[in-house]
Amino acid sequence: MATGVFDLLHPGHVAFLREARKLGDELVVVVARDSTAKRFKHSPITPESNRLEMVGALKPVDRVVLGNEGDIFEILDEIRPDVIALGYDQAHNEDRVLEECRRRGLARTRVVRLPRFEGDLDGTRKIVQRVADWLTLQEKIERVEGGKTSRTRKT
Repeated sequence: MATGVFDLLHPGHVAFLREARKLGDELVVVVARDSTAKRFKHSPITPESNRLEMVGALKPVDRVVLGNEGDIFEILDEIRPDVIALGYDQAHNEDRVLEECRRRGLARTRVVRLPRFEGDLDGTRKIVQRVADWLTLQEKIERVEGGKTSRTRKT
């Protein structure tokens, strides 16, 4: 099992899911609800229904589900994973996740922290920053050239 927000899918997400898939026979991915993402990370740009559809279309993913509202660990009762893959930058504490598994009768579940993927656009924040930088550059070009950029539309 792997979990995440998966906002603005990028190569880091794909690498994470590929590595998670190698840890078992089936990869079930839990996509965080919009409300959960807001509570723990940020307000997603892409709605949960779209994130669910996109993650489900990825090759390493066998099954995708939306996480539960409120108690993020409640999904463990449903999926009952043998392995939980955590991304290198996920805030989850391995001991806390294991404790929650044991509390729910999942004595054999392992928690594995996966290594960082090194890539150009390996994070949502990097993508957002790249877009912001590009827009700033386009605005500068517009000022210098008097409004003649690729963003100018002909009607």
